[in-house]
Amino acid sequence: MTPFVSEIIGTFLLMLLGSGVNANVVLNKAYAQNSGWIVITTGWALAVYVAVVVAGPYSGAHINPAVTVGLAVAGAFPWADVPMFILAQMLGAMLGSGLVWLMYRHHFEETVDAAAKKAVFCTSPAIRNFPSNFLSETIGTFVLIFTILYFTDATISDSETVIGLGSLGALPVAFLVWSIGLSLGGTTGYAINPARDLGPRIMHALLPIKGKGSSDWSYAWIPIFGPIAGACIAALLMLVLS
Repeated sequence: MTPFVSEIIGTFLLMLLGSGVNANVVLNKAYAQNSGWIVITTGWALAVYVAVVVAGPYSGAHINPAVTVGLAVAGAFPWADVPMFILAQMLGAMLGSGLVWLMYRHHFEETVDAAAKKAVFCTSPAIRNFPSNFLSETIGTFVLIFTILYFTDATISDSETVIGLGSLGALPVAFLVWSIGLSLGGTTGYAINPARDLGPRIMHALLPIKGKGSSDWSYAWIPIFGPIAGACIAALLMLVLS
């Protein structure tokens, strides 16, 4: 399996299970409806675990443009490969969230609340304040990338070495994402991953979901650039400290 295909599959699995737990919690007549934040954060953490297990050996399981950019800024990943990885992550995220819609389509039909339907796909701020929301995404992603860089040591000893989440082992990554969600996720829903938010937001706009409401494109830049900013700060700080 090539790194490109691996990133598609890894991000596909991330979104299939991540958007899947969102759907299970927020959509009408789903068995886990209203089961709460603990279920959502646990589901997302385990989604990361599954994605890393599958994609890690082939691409390092970045499954997140912020990880890819952060590693590149730290000098641990070639900039020439960044666009390919981000494209693969976007494709995987769109495919995964699209399959969740297909699986839960009857529950979408039973759900009147447009905000709940959108929450299956993408994040929204609990309190809408763009500077504060941007800071939240920056801080959450900073914790993610800073920890990943220290786990991986952000070094390449030879040209065949794959650097990324996969070099950590999947379980520590799952606990890291779980911790971020439990502690820092209450303000914006902790996208901490541009592909995780933008790919599904595009699918929300494209899919024929009755009564889905707006895809909220005025907010969409925050879960893109906030995570990228957090990743760059983490990588630069790691370079200063190393």
